[in-house]
Amino acid sequence: MRHSQFWTLMDAVFGEAYAPTLARELVITRLGSRTAAVALAEGEAPRDVWHALCDEMDVPLDKRDGGDRTRTVPPRR
Repeated sequence: MRHSQFWTLMDAVFGEAYAPTLARELVITRLGSRTAAVALAEGEAPRDVWHALCDEMDVPLDKRDGGDRTRTVPPRR
């Protein structure tokens, strides 16, 4: 997953207005008590950040593609 795909999914799942705030403000324990934005900036793989964020927000697996069934979301490592 590329950074651009991460942000596209953020907008699709959480909304364009809320996604940037969520990425900047939500501290995720699984990411070492960092926000998604900090984790990405520090080199975490977008796929790992995506799944950690979705887990934290209780996003069901079938909703993690943002409603686009043609979009491929990489599985967890």
